[in-house]
Amino acid sequence: MATPTYELNDGNTLPAIGFGTYPLRGDEGVAAIRSAIEVGYRLVDTAVNYGNESEVGEAIRQSGLPRDELRVTSKIPGRHHGYDDAVRSTHESLERLGLEYLDLHLIHWPNPRLGRYAEAWSALVDLQKEGLVRSIGVSNFSPEHLERIIDDSGVTPAVNQVELHPYFPQAVMRDVNEGYGIRTESWSPLGKRQAPFTEGPVAGAAERYGVTPGQVILRWQVQLGAIPIPKSATPERQRQNLDVFGFELTAEEVAAISGLGRADGRLFGGDPDTHEEM
Repeated sequence: MATPTYELNDGNTLPAIGFGTYPLRGDEGVAAIRSAIEVGYRLVDTAVNYGNESEVGEAIRQSGLPRDELRVTSKIPGRHHGYDDAVRSTHESLERLGLEYLDLHLIHWPNPRLGRYAEAWSALVDLQKEGLVRSIGVSNFSPEHLERIIDDSGVTPAVNQVELHPYFPQAVMRDVNEGYGIRTESWSPLGKRQAPFTEGPVAGAAERYGVTPGQVILRWQVQLGAIPIPKSATPERQRQNLDVFGFELTAEEVAAISGLGRADGRLFGGDPDTHEEM
């Protein structure tokens, strides 16, 4: 099935839905990731801290898909925020993946107490110039973090990947990203264990359109202009998660789902101003 694409602010493109790989590992992880590629996913998201870059690389090789048909993302962890560490981390990610370049490389968390995320960003800017990374971006960055790296480098991230689901719709952050021309990506796009499948706006839309509640939420993500990256190890669920382009929610339905947002909607309290992930 064909998935629409977005053009990023650097001229590169990303599919409108990607495949999240955390915590898929080992032989079962390889099989699940390969299944996702065979089902039709063309954006695959991993990270150093997921511990599965090797599995992602093996699944890509087993799929036999031409490299230029895939968009592969990885992320630099907090312990690698120093300039030289970030460069070395990227080379190590490429080695584990068995790839010559990354389509998208992100800073995983800003870790502001450490105060070195601007160094990592400078490394990404240079790695992009060298061709080892096609697009560069960030993850879990607040408006203040974005402002700092853009002011320091003169380079705007192509992507900001943030927690985004119906209980935490991130309206302010999405507006900030849009103002900069940054594409928002959504991690945990369904809400994980708190997925609001039985909430009225979600369940009602699912019944009206003859789709699953998960498909409704992913369609909501798409209509917000975000790129969701759902994870599933089950081929049938993988297909369902990708099959959200045959129906469209009304503006009222989108607003009702967004209205499920809560002040305490974060899944684990991962506030970018305080959370640290090394």
